[in-house]
Amino acid sequence: MKLFNQGRISARFKTTTIIALSAAMFVACGKKEVAKTESDVLIVKIGNVAPLTGPNAHLGKDNENGARLAVEEINQKGLVINGKKITLEFIGEDDASDPKQGTQVAQKLVDQKVVAIVGHLNSGVSIPASKIYSEAGIVQLSPSSTNPEYTNQGFKTTYRLVGTDAQQGPVLAHFAMDKLKAKNIAIVDDSTQYGKGLADEFEKTVIASGGKIVVHEATNDKATDFKAILTKIKSKKPDIILYGGMDATGGPFAKQAKELGITAKIIGGDGICSPTLAQLAGDAVGNVVCSTVGVPKESLMNGEAFLKNYQTRFNAEVQIYSPMAYDAVMVIVDAMKRANSTDAAAILAAMPATNYAGLSGQIAFDAKGDLKESVITLNQYKDGKVVTLEVVKMQ
Repeated sequence: MKLFNQGRISARFKTTTIIALSAAMFVACGKKEVAKTESDVLIVKIGNVAPLTGPNAHLGKDNENGARLAVEEINQKGLVINGKKITLEFIGEDDASDPKQGTQVAQKLVDQKVVAIVGHLNSGVSIPASKIYSEAGIVQLSPSSTNPEYTNQGFKTTYRLVGTDAQQGPVLAHFAMDKLKAKNIAIVDDSTQYGKGLADEFEKTVIASGGKIVVHEATNDKATDFKAILTKIKSKKPDIILYGGMDATGGPFAKQAKELGITAKIIGGDGICSPTLAQLAGDAVGNVVCSTVGVPKESLMNGEAFLKNYQTRFNAEVQIYSPMAYDAVMVIVDAMKRANSTDAAAILAAMPATNYAGLSGQIAFDAKGDLKESVITLNQYKDGKVVTLEVVKMQ
């Protein structure tokens, strides 16, 4: 009996020990699992919207690449806000340069709780999408939209990292009249808010400066055949032709003009001023002068490193706006640091006081969200490459 009782006590002790050990193991495993979940890292979403399909996809991908590169660099270096480790999550969407699709993806990003937006590329998409971001109280930084209406709407959420067409149009007009000595000028625009907006600003300055517009024609942003318009223009014998549109149509426009024997210089804005234009226009690109709404690539702050990193990461050449898209992400993170918060409302509140040294220059905004100081660069093409002619500082 005594032995039996000792056996029961021994068995009960073993059982208690096993339960205790199991509980200890459970607690230990629980602690181990907490470490694995990285619960001390906060995921913060930044949205990027640009055309990733359609004729402007190469420019949209360029924008996305610039923003993505910035996010990856920040995550690699590590980011801490208010004592919390932060990982930025990049969420890219395609607006196909279409206002309807643009507003749909804008709402999608708002619903996904992004804290800020880099985009859109086209003014005609940025403008309608900006209302959605404004209603949600989310900062929108466009690296490429130049139409003045974008920031003239009175929204506190709209910012841009490039000069406007109200600056670019007059610079092109004065260059045409003062440097190219043009007196009779033809204009063609693609009927978009960007193309028509640039053409109208250019036309106003030409007329105010005593120049003559011999014809102003409109096409569309999907056109491929310009021969009817160009034949009409040829009969007017202009000294130059201003084309308001993107490179996808500007290239064929310049090529067909040469085929018709038109010798007038073709000038255009930032939308056509890409390496891709040379591919689309062929040897006619030598007759093109175009402006960009930022500093030349060779003048970017730490530009050599950026261009090298971009080429290594994406195996592609920078088109036009990726340095500004990169800067847009950096400005957002700068606002987080100054606000000591990743909350969208706090980021928005910190934006007006921005004073950031970016790739594209010193970035500070006026009350509307435009750059206080911007640059318009005039360019030509030599051996198929964009070459700087003149840099005009705007204040």
